[in-house]
Amino acid sequence: MELSNKRWSDEEFFAEREKVLSLWPTGKEIDLEEVAEYLRSLPPEKQYARVVARAEKEGRTLVQPRGGVALIDDHIALLRCLKEKGGADLLPTTTDTYTRNLKFQQAQQGMEESLRAGRSMLNGCPIVNHGWKEVRRVSEAVERPIIVLSGTAFPQLTAEMGFAGGMTAFLGASISYTAAYTKDLSFEQGIRNYQYLDRLTSFYEERGIRLHREQPGFLTGTLIPPGIGIAVAVLEMLMAAGQGVKHYSMGLCQSLHIPQDVAALWALKEVGRQYLRRFGHESIFFSIATHQWMQAFPADEPRAYAVIVLGGIIAALAGATQVITKSTHEAEGIPTREANAEGVKATRMAIQLVRANPLPESSEILKEKDMIAREARSILDKCLEMGDGDPVRGSLRSIQAGVLDIPWAPNQFVAGKVIPVRDARGAVRYLNPANLPFDREIREYHQEKIRERERRTGKKIDYQEAIFDITEVSKMLEDD
Repeated sequence: MELSNKRWSDEEFFAEREKVLSLWPTGKEIDLEEVAEYLRSLPPEKQYARVVARAEKEGRTLVQPRGGVALIDDHIALLRCLKEKGGADLLPTTTDTYTRNLKFQQAQQGMEESLRAGRSMLNGCPIVNHGWKEVRRVSEAVERPIIVLSGTAFPQLTAEMGFAGGMTAFLGASISYTAAYTKDLSFEQGIRNYQYLDRLTSFYEERGIRLHREQPGFLTGTLIPPGIGIAVAVLEMLMAAGQGVKHYSMGLCQSLHIPQDVAALWALKEVGRQYLRRFGHESIFFSIATHQWMQAFPADEPRAYAVIVLGGIIAALAGATQVITKSTHEAEGIPTREANAEGVKATRMAIQLVRANPLPESSEILKEKDMIAREARSILDKCLEMGDGDPVRGSLRSIQAGVLDIPWAPNQFVAGKVIPVRDARGAVRYLNPANLPFDREIREYHQEKIRERERRTGKKIDYQEAIFDITEVSKMLEDD
């Protein structure tokens, strides 16, 4: 049978869960009822959903870094540094590459090598290998809610372990991570994997435990036209809602063009609310997150700080509830805990300087917002039409047809024909919209913006310019 958005039955969920828990010995130690009792006992300040909902109500922007290291004591030290020196509102546990790809034996070897070396030899924290008791040591060591950040199309056992360990949120979604992190995995399998996670989340919801799910709006971490980003985010939220999730965040990556980034986040909220209402999910809470610059970073600290601070300003001007930060070591690799904390602090300072003054609704920004929303709705409506109203079937069929396309995705099942490029002012446009279901007015709007850049620069904007735009920020001022 073709996969659909139908909620998994208890029988289906528990049958699959047996397979999931058998992937590594620590999985079989998890007792759902014991975990539910533990999660119910957590104080409010460690409940991610509660903290986000309060911030959204009060109009505050929460700052959340990324970060994870191999050994538990070192990871605790990292989180304490992010909280105490950076002032992070929300704390991360980023998993390592082996964990993300279910290579738990290699993750075990990485842990052992880290012990011998006296430093982390992994690019994250292998929480599955550590087991739930050790993960609880992390969550009990800091007075902040913790989100599991696992850039994976295989989230099932990692989510089980994170929740069992008292981590009350999970970042990830099926279209986004199947497209960005796999080459050969089918979207059907990627969606099914995330249906498991969302059904697990709803299992706890049924027992009075509200866990937070978050959609990773950065997709491939390149220049993503916001209309595509919004369409994917809304489809993934509808899939989560189909499994019973009640608390969700949708995100977008920043292009560093203030008017477009702000307009896009406004459009994301508007379109998200519209489609939840259309599907009868008005009771679902959702918030908006913005991810600081996800592409190539400047190599030196002064230029990197400028990118980070601009990211904080964009978050504040748009009224985003969460901003996910970067550090000045981004171009070098994994940051030190101090550099990571400094990125948090710089972002918080930028937000404070804006003083909760949202960007005025100028005609330029409102036009951009309306155009972005039109693009997103065009894609969403066509996807849903192709799926006979089912967001899962619509996603699968529209990806296959190239009606839903994601630029620069490594996955072989993505058409990869859409080419984005910047316009004369730095906003992201469609150099080639390929098979996206846009009407003539949308296509002409983007073409005119690109022609304006051609008139200003005196040269043809083509594929090579699109490649240049991906790395432009990292190279600015290099020759000064």
